[in-house]
Order: sequence, then C-alpha cells, then structure tokens
Amino acid sequence: MGIFSELATDISSLLSRYGSAYLSGIRNTLVMALAATAIGCVIGFFCGVLNTIPHSKTDSALKRVVLAVVRAVIRVYVEVFRGTPMVLQAVFIYYGVPYVTGGSVKFTNVWVAALLVVSINTGAYMAESVRGGIISIDPGQTEGAKAIGMTHFQTMVNVIIPQALRNIMPQIGNNLIINIKDTSVMFIISFTEFFAAHRAAAGATYKYFPSATIEMAGYLTMTLAASFILRWIERRMDGSDNYELVNDDQLVMTAGTYNYPDKSTPFDERHKPSRDEVIQEVKIGKNRGER
Repeated sequence: MGIFSELATDISSLLSRYGSAYLSGIRNTLVMALAATAIGCVIGFFCGVLNTIPHSKTDSALKRVVLAVVRAVIRVYVEVFRGTPMVLQAVFIYYGVPYVTGGSVKFTNVWVAALLVVSINTGAYMAESVRGGIISIDPGQTEGAKAIGMTHFQTMVNVIIPQALRNIMPQIGNNLIINIKDTSVMFIISFTEFFAAHRAAAGATYKYFPSATIEMAGYLTMTLAASFILRWIERRMDGSDNYELVNDDQLVMTAGTYNYPDKSTPFDERHKPSRDEVIQEVKIGKNRGER
C-alpha cells in the first residue's frame, strides 16, 4: 500500500503543478486528431475513387494514359507514407523542406506542419480502405445503376459511396484512435500535445512513472470515448432493425404484412349487407349492363 499511496501523492503533486499543461496537451491532441482524420478521409476518398474509375480498351488512349499515371502516383504516395514511420515523415517535411529549398520555404507555424504530416499519413491508409470499400460493393448494383441511365459519377455518389462509407466506418474509427496516440511523435517538431506535456513535467520533476501514469490514463480515456462515439454513429447509420411496411390501400397485401379491413366496412367479409348482396348476385345474377 505504501507504493500506491506514494504514487497517488506524486500524481496529485503533478496535477496540481502541471494540470493546466496536461489539459492543454489533451485539447491539442484531440483537435489535431479530429482535424487530421477528417482531412485524411477526404484525401483517402479522393484517391480511392480515382483508383476505381473504370476503363477499357475501347476508351481513348488519353484517358487510359491519364488514369495509369494517376494510379501510379497514388500508389507511390500510399506505399511511401504507409511504409515509413510518422516521426520520420515529420522530420523530412518540417526540417527537410527548408533544407532542400535553402530556407526559402519553411514552416512558420508548427500546427500547420503537424496537421500536414498527420493528414497525409492518414490519407495514405484511408486510400486503400476506400478502394477496398468500393470494390466490396456488389457489381450488380453498378450494373443496375447503369441500366437506368446513371453516369459513373451519379452511380458513385448515390449508390456506391453511401454503402462503402458504412463499410469503412470501423477503419475511420481506427484511424482516429491511432491519430490520438500517434500525435505523440509530433514532439519531434516541438508540437505541444499531450505527450509533450508529459515530457516537460517529467523532465522538470524527474517523476517519470507518475507522469506516465497520467498519460496512460489520459490516452485510454480519449480512445475509449472515441470508440463509444464511433460505435454510436455506426448504430445510427445502420438504422432501425424493425422494418414495418405500411399499406395505405386496404386491398394491398404484401408478404407477411396483410392488414384486415376494418369491421363493418364493405371490404369486410363479416359485413352483413355486403355479404347478402354478394349472395343475391350469385343466386340471381346481374344483367350485362349492370356488370
């Protein structure tokens, strides 16, 4: 118990002295993760759609060449940013651009640099997720859309993308959670997020483990909250699981959803005047003009 009480005392001391720095780091982390995930999803959707544009030998040579070049560029982008650590990407972009340009181009705002790095990294992962989500849709739906005269753009916007979006929602959630954690590497370019607050507090007090405990609890809280919200969004996108067909016309019967007419109406077999009239017609009959 002595160890845990000492840990609680150290955590309390750190929170009293650096609580505002931790909260500021949490705010910066959440803002950066949300903004970068949103921008990365836009990049990923753009690349994923370009990667799935259909083409055939009957298309013009210009179209086939342009699509081949675009897909090659997207492929290089995806492989480079998926195959290298984000911390090195931050170094290359933040420090490499001024180095290559001789200082003529450089980042004056570390927020912009960090947002650019995380967004481009997220976009590389989302590009493949979107491509997979699009090709997972039954090809028959595309054929059906073409059969009723839809263009490829209309088919993507109205038929394919809405379904693909639902299919890749878990991956979007994964990228958000990853970004909440991976923004911790942005300290390399002096971005003051949650992990940077931990480094500052631990460096000043030498209480590395108590500060790391605060960090662990903070990151876990943020990721659990994000998971809960994203699962709620998925359930909302799924809609109700109770589908009840409504028939305005009492004569319409759909499989499993037939409603008897109200009692004592001409459509009710138990309606005595109507039943007697039918029986009379059967016995006596009507002349041709009345029928």
